[in-house]
Amino acid sequence: MLDYLSIFLIPAVILILLVILITQGYVKAPPDHAYIISGLLKEPRVLIGRAGFKIPFFEQLDKLYLGQITVDIKTDEYIPTNDFINVMVDAVAKVRVADDPVQMKLAMRNFLNKEAAKIAIDLQDSLQGNMREIIGTLTLRAINTDRDSFSDQVMAKASKDMEKLGIEILSCNIQNVTDEHGLIQDLGMDNTSKIRKDASIAKAEAERDIAIAKASADKAANDARVMAETEIAQKNNELAIKKAELQKDSDTKKAEADAAYEIQKQAQERTILTATVNAQIAKTEREAELRRQEVAVQQQALEAEINKKADADRYAIEQAAAADLTRRQREADAKKYEQEKEAEARKAQAEAQKYAMLQEAEGIRARGEAEAAAIQAKALAEAEGMEKKALAYQKYNKAAMAEMMIKVLPEIAGKIAEPLAQIDKITIIGGGADGEKAVGNVAGNVPVVMAKLFESMKEATGVDLADIMKADSYEAQVTRNINLTGAPDIIIGGAAEEADGSADDAGRAAEDAGRSVDHTGRTENDVS
Repeated sequence: MLDYLSIFLIPAVILILLVILITQGYVKAPPDHAYIISGLLKEPRVLIGRAGFKIPFFEQLDKLYLGQITVDIKTDEYIPTNDFINVMVDAVAKVRVADDPVQMKLAMRNFLNKEAAKIAIDLQDSLQGNMREIIGTLTLRAINTDRDSFSDQVMAKASKDMEKLGIEILSCNIQNVTDEHGLIQDLGMDNTSKIRKDASIAKAEAERDIAIAKASADKAANDARVMAETEIAQKNNELAIKKAELQKDSDTKKAEADAAYEIQKQAQERTILTATVNAQIAKTEREAELRRQEVAVQQQALEAEINKKADADRYAIEQAAAADLTRRQREADAKKYEQEKEAEARKAQAEAQKYAMLQEAEGIRARGEAEAAAIQAKALAEAEGMEKKALAYQKYNKAAMAEMMIKVLPEIAGKIAEPLAQIDKITIIGGGADGEKAVGNVAGNVPVVMAKLFESMKEATGVDLADIMKADSYEAQVTRNINLTGAPDIIIGGAAEEADGSADDAGRAAEDAGRSVDHTGRTENDVS
């Protein structure tokens, strides 16, 4: 039983001791405090801003404040200065424990486990004593006018004593300085009077300088104004002369420009006139060429239309003839077949009636064949006539134009002679042979104009009416195979008559064929 208890009791005791050791021995120092652990070791351990362990009951934990401490070192009574003036000084010093390990050991001996306020009270006496010593070495004016130097001397004097305590002085500021009898205020008044005096003197001197400067400036301004006006007058005269010269040059240039513009204008007008004339000539040439092309196009269109119409008519006639022939042949074959069947059905009848019926069928067939041959011959004749007419039309170009021109010549001559018909009376100055010559000139205008007209027609159409007149008649020029200015030989009258004759022959052949069929046998009505 005891063994069983010892097994569980001893570990429990050990665990409890470990928990007590951990909870009581763990320490953590903040950044503004130094934790000093001492006891077992010869040198204490210092913890600043970190954690550590101390052995309970065997080691001790002490604290040292490391933050900034404000020490008021105001003097409680008046202190005499170097010039024997009693003053009271109010200053503030900022101190802290030094970071150096040696000085920190000194601070541990003097300020261990003390609050910041208690440390400030302990340092206040030492700092006040140092400030009293410095005040005794300075004059009142030096203390008031150079407070930075005063505070630096206090810090330098007090630093030696503070190092012995392990304290570092960060700053020392003089807040206020007062004297026992108000001498500082009197010094201020004296300074104020001097400043006012100096200001008055400076003001008087400044006003004097201003007056002198103003007079000098007025004189200089007057001199400058006179010189400026004189220079302005000279510049105005020079400007007037320059304007006159520029106006003269401008008028000369303007006259030259006007003359050049007029010359250029005339040159442009001549150029425009030349271009206009050339354009009119070109337009006339283009219009003439266009008329020639239109005539050629119309001629080609007419030829194409005639040829196309002739081909179409011929093809239509041939097709109609072939169709009619086929139809009639089929009708004849059908009737023949029917009659043959009827004859076979009536085979018992008399041979005379059979022979008559066969003769009648043969007559009908022969008539159909004759009519078809007549229609075909007539169509071929009409087609051949159309071809000959088309050929005649193709060769009819210049001759037709000549005929049309000849037809309008009387009307043209009448129009030319109309002005002469309107003349009521002619007065000729001079007599004799000259008068007769003048009358002849008036009367001879018509042939001259007609001759010019013949030349114009020859140039436009290629037909020479003078040659036609020399050939005695238009009929001689057209039907007697006379060449018109290089045109091919044409015989229009004969070709047309031949085409008409061919058509008439074809018609007569068709009529003869019809009559021959009529004489062959009876008609279809008779057969039925």
